[in-house]
Amino acid sequence: MTSVNAKLLYHYVITNFFNLCFFPLTAIVAGKAYRLTIDDLHNLYYSYLQHNLITIAPLFAFTVFGSVLYIVTRPKPVYLVEYSCYLPPTHCRSSISKVMDIFYEVRKADPPRNGTCDDSSWLEFLRKIQERSGLGDETHGPEGLLQVPPRKTFAAAREETEKVIIGALENLFKNTKVNPKDIGILVVNSSMFNPTPSLSAMVVNTFKLRSNVRSFNLGGMGCSAGVIAIDLAKDLLHVHKNTYALVVSTENITYNIYAGDNRSMMVSNCLFRVGGAAILLSNKPRDRRRSKYELVHTVRTHTGADDKSFRCVQQGDDESGKTGVSLSKDITDVAGRTVKKNIATLGPLILPLSEKLLFFVTFMAKKLFKDKVKHYYVPDFKLAIDHFCIHAGGRAVIDVLEKNLGLAPIDVEASRSTLHRFGNTSSSSIWYELAYIEAKGRMKKGNKVWQIALGSGFKCNSAVWMALSNVKASTNSPWEHCIDRYPVNIDSDSAKSETRVQNGRS
Repeated sequence: MTSVNAKLLYHYVITNFFNLCFFPLTAIVAGKAYRLTIDDLHNLYYSYLQHNLITIAPLFAFTVFGSVLYIVTRPKPVYLVEYSCYLPPTHCRSSISKVMDIFYEVRKADPPRNGTCDDSSWLEFLRKIQERSGLGDETHGPEGLLQVPPRKTFAAAREETEKVIIGALENLFKNTKVNPKDIGILVVNSSMFNPTPSLSAMVVNTFKLRSNVRSFNLGGMGCSAGVIAIDLAKDLLHVHKNTYALVVSTENITYNIYAGDNRSMMVSNCLFRVGGAAILLSNKPRDRRRSKYELVHTVRTHTGADDKSFRCVQQGDDESGKTGVSLSKDITDVAGRTVKKNIATLGPLILPLSEKLLFFVTFMAKKLFKDKVKHYYVPDFKLAIDHFCIHAGGRAVIDVLEKNLGLAPIDVEASRSTLHRFGNTSSSSIWYELAYIEAKGRMKKGNKVWQIALGSGFKCNSAVWMALSNVKASTNSPWEHCIDRYPVNIDSDSAKSETRVQNGRS
């Protein structure tokens, strides 16, 4: 406790060092000024200012010009007006035992070349993955795969994605009262499903966006594509003034479920579920009052130049010719290295001076005394960030980032709860997590929230937002009817799910 108090005192002194020095200096200057007389002011003018007018005038003009130039050229703020997370209908809820049935039926309808649909080792492997996944019994599957026999067709895949995107956008436009024709920029990201016409064209057609809308469709960029889409929209909003940008993030399950025997490709089946989010951004000054957040920073890190990073998550065909996404054994090391690089870039932008100083001291100490100093100082990001939205890619991902960032259980509560309730919804998961924090009533004015997502390639992307008010949950929030049940005991819930799966198969 003493060390904690000492660190807090150190942080306070360093952070407020200039203020602590400024007040005594101001008091001294004020005392001197109070004793000045009219004669003293006349003497100051005639003895100094009058004789140095040629120097002072250009200096004053340069200061004014520089201030005006800074105000005119600095990037305009980007506001998050509102966002909406898609909540699938209740008949699409998929308990773990139901998900096992889906895998069984998909495999039965399209069996591997040398496999059988009742292979006990195959079922046992899937069961163990499900038990350890951190997912609960209220996640959602696509309607096409819930049918018997399952519809793993292009039409069913298009139907799934259209329902998610249209559902999220309809709720967003309803909550914001924004006319779709006012949208000037559109960015849609879906990694695995990219039909022709594109999903962005589908949005333009469905909501009758104007003909000069600047639309973009991002594909193949993995679970971190949501932050990439936000970063792209931000850059466009800095160029195109007085407009709205619409960002849509989703992923498709129907067309990408794997029915083969390759275990590295089977894991993703157990984690991904149906979901999506629509986000409305604005650069209009008048929208600040009604917006939830202001975008503070975006940082993108790409380690794809390294072969190991590039191949750790890869789509391809297995020995039977069935397409799936394989996860290599190097993914944990690759993810850790990429996250560190992202944090190394973001840290100097957001950390207080006290933490930067501690890191610099340990960095120099490690350079000078390599044998005695084992590790670099890990900055306390909780001094700069109030809430964390770690991509709900899986239980292991959350565990690793919780440990490496020195976070408490409450800091990753939103991520664990989102994984349990909605599963891995890919690029949209960070928005379900933000909605969780709002639904709990924890987002206060001035709070900063850090969204961090990992994706194939390999990429780690971050976005930092600042709350412009005490943010309340949106109308039709995905947590509206279940927030009181969270957080849950994940281990206890997993044990119950294991029993149900075993009973169902017996």
